[in-house]
Amino acid sequence: MSRALLLTAFLMAAWPLEAGAQIHAWRDANGAVVLSDHPINEPTVIHPVPGSSQYVTTTAIESDDARERYEPLVLEHANRHGLRPELVRAVIQVESGYNTRARSPKGAMGLMQLMPETARLLGVQRPYDPAENIGGGTRYLRLLLDKYKGDELLALAAYNAGSTAVDRHGKRVPPYRETQDYVRKVQLSAGDAPVSRRKLIIYKTLEILDGRAVPRYSSEKPSSGSFEIVAR
Repeated sequence: MSRALLLTAFLMAAWPLEAGAQIHAWRDANGAVVLSDHPINEPTVIHPVPGSSQYVTTTAIESDDARERYEPLVLEHANRHGLRPELVRAVIQVESGYNTRARSPKGAMGLMQLMPETARLLGVQRPYDPAENIGGGTRYLRLLLDKYKGDELLALAAYNAGSTAVDRHGKRVPPYRETQDYVRKVQLSAGDAPVSRRKLIIYKTLEILDGRAVPRYSSEKPSSGSFEIVAR
């Protein structure tokens, strides 16, 4: 068995892996993908991902110099693992803002915020080294894309939440408790009956408006773009 197949089998057996803090991914009705390291429950300033017309994030890059410095590594490893470079750039931007020394409160490390166990299983010995970090992070993204048959939103959700969370919710972006609580509070504040008694399904979408990602809530299922069921 080849080394690549051995690595794949090893990683699949080790589910769930986590890279770091949760990535929240949304696609608006026009096809733009919004990536964030936190749920978006109020109008939030977004930043373009250089070199991409499809992705925006809620994290700004530290500097153009940082992005340009690591661009050759992004292109090299994206090509090696069959990924679109703009996806890799977006993940780096939302995870670390291109800060090679970034470390999350949970211990995720480097540009693509690899957790220690994930880095070890991926063979990343120096997680703060840009080449090793991007190499490991792109390899992990490739495995997740293969697992979810090319669905980027599911792969991104699993990248940091773990694939078990995605699978547990019917292979959808997992719902978030804080968002459910938010909707219930809004409805109760407006004088409506609790969601559980009204048996309504509430859908949350994002709309890009004047340089911000604006959350929208509706009881009607969106006809396009991605959505999250926040109450039922």
